[in-house]
Amino acid sequence: MSSGNFVEIQCGEPFLRPSLAEACGASQFLAFMTIVDTFIRAKQDISGLCERVHNVNPPASEYDFIVVGGGSAGAVVASRLSEVPEWNVLLLEAGPDEPPGAEVPSMVASFLGSKIDWNHTTTGEKNACLSNNGSCRWPRGKNLGGCSVHHGMMYSRGNPKDYDGWAALGNEGWSWDEVLPFFLKSENNSEISRVGSKYHGSSGLFPVERFPHQPQMAWEILKAGAEKGYPISEDLNGEQRAGFSVAQTNSKNGVRVSSAAAFLRPFRNRKNLHIALNATVTKILIKDKTAVGVKFIQDGQQHTVKASKEVVVSGGAVNSPQLLLLSGIGPKKDLQAVNVPHVVKDLPGVGQNLQNHVSYTVSWSTNQPNVNDLDWPALVTYLGFQQGPMSSTGLSQVTALLPSSLTTKDDPDIQMFFGGYTAGCSATGDIGAVKGSGFRRVSASPTNIKPLSRGTLKLASNNPLDKPVIWGNYLSNARDSAILVEGIQIALSLANTSALAKYNLTLLNQPLPACSEHAFLTDAYWTCAIRQNTDPENHQAGSCKMGPRSDPLAVVNNRLQVHGIKNLRVADTSIMPKVISGNTAAPATMIAERAADFIKEDWDAAETQRFPCEPYCLLDEIFRKLRRFVLRLGSWLF
Repeated sequence: MSSGNFVEIQCGEPFLRPSLAEACGASQFLAFMTIVDTFIRAKQDISGLCERVHNVNPPASEYDFIVVGGGSAGAVVASRLSEVPEWNVLLLEAGPDEPPGAEVPSMVASFLGSKIDWNHTTTGEKNACLSNNGSCRWPRGKNLGGCSVHHGMMYSRGNPKDYDGWAALGNEGWSWDEVLPFFLKSENNSEISRVGSKYHGSSGLFPVERFPHQPQMAWEILKAGAEKGYPISEDLNGEQRAGFSVAQTNSKNGVRVSSAAAFLRPFRNRKNLHIALNATVTKILIKDKTAVGVKFIQDGQQHTVKASKEVVVSGGAVNSPQLLLLSGIGPKKDLQAVNVPHVVKDLPGVGQNLQNHVSYTVSWSTNQPNVNDLDWPALVTYLGFQQGPMSSTGLSQVTALLPSSLTTKDDPDIQMFFGGYTAGCSATGDIGAVKGSGFRRVSASPTNIKPLSRGTLKLASNNPLDKPVIWGNYLSNARDSAILVEGIQIALSLANTSALAKYNLTLLNQPLPACSEHAFLTDAYWTCAIRQNTDPENHQAGSCKMGPRSDPLAVVNNRLQVHGIKNLRVADTSIMPKVISGNTAAPATMIAERAADFIKEDWDAAETQRFPCEPYCLLDEIFRKLRRFVLRLGSWLF
């Protein structure tokens, strides 16, 4: 054990922070949540402390591949590349490993706003977050596993039309039929008997299941949806892609499974896979229009490491374009404006085409007492069996994909998220202890999942540690507002169904002074309200757009190679030409799987995964190599 940062994570060491007590914040949570955190850490089946990765500090001076960012996509890319034993792979992650408390599903999003959150904000919004001076929060995971440690774990792929749309924009190989195998490759679905094998896999590394626990109201929301005429779907990733459903999640036996837990921990002892934590990459080194390495800061020390084959950037929709810009790749005028030392490639699309889903939350009080769902019995049940309220996200596992009047039934543009009945931070383990005053609250958050508004990301300065300037440009398109307002009216109608009548739901949203010129609850009022109290989702995408060279905003080609720069790829949600219509975590994994496959093809490594070819398959072997040559040639020509 070194005197500074740890060199190797041993079982139970170090004390990974923040703790659950710290995540809960207020002093009244300190005693009980410290006890909860202690028990969670001691339970290997939950914390995984005996299976954590080894931190390399400092890394070696050269690797075959360097992957920047250990989040939802980067962890997958690094894992897959290290499957080739002849390759040495370095994964650089700006944050620490994930804290054990994040593995508890009911503590969903508790660590946002902490030190393992980049805590980004947008600025200059003219049509959104006006109650906060035009600044919207954009939390992003700053830890191994990235946002897969913080999000609601919902396993959603979007609509097949999303990917067919990508292909229609000139991205050959990205149609639904072509990306589906890569979803299946990752997936280890434990409910094949319920959802079927046509659209699901059961031999991948990423577990998929429904949580073991659902509050009764979850099923009653589904009945309310049916009462309003919407379908009930057993699987929104299957045949029935619209309607209400209890979603599957990236979890296993009631425990969150992040991308790091799924793709890195099982291979933590691979000699050819090094993982450097608390390592912030500040620049991609480029020589003769070729990526040859990176500079990074690890625990205050500056380092340079070379890449003999490729650098893969998987920092997400904020950090990936930021790093390209810092490295001199981006709009020339913008780079010169902040005195970036050397413009390597004038690539106008870097930081453009920025997209995100936007929601608005309506809340109700119920006629039920506002009791703590996290009490001693709930804790004991979870520690013993990983079941009960702590094994799920309460109502947040319920979702709906619904069409507005502006689309077709098979292409929903509204997603509904719900909230409530979550066993979150608790001040006491006493049974029946009441949280504050009043009655239990529940919420619905209709979301526009086909936004037309586009934002931008630029550098604030040439200091790599300064946060970028983000402008979401939310709700600048009238259609975006109209879709969201329709979603609000659908949410309000659910409260009036007989299925939910027993809860006596009472709307808590009060008339906003800024919208007083409009009659409360009318479309005109909500059109005003969504601009005041905007709720961005954490589905950022598009800022390193995938497209052919003929597309003036394209940053990467259909094999995710940066236009005009050799041996440099981007693999994360930033490459999406259009954000998919659903949660972006599963598509991020798919994109990473595709990137790793492209790299193996381009570097002739696919053969290492197969038995030697017998004489009768010589022609097949020649065809494979010819196909790779044509694809590689095409990616540079077009």
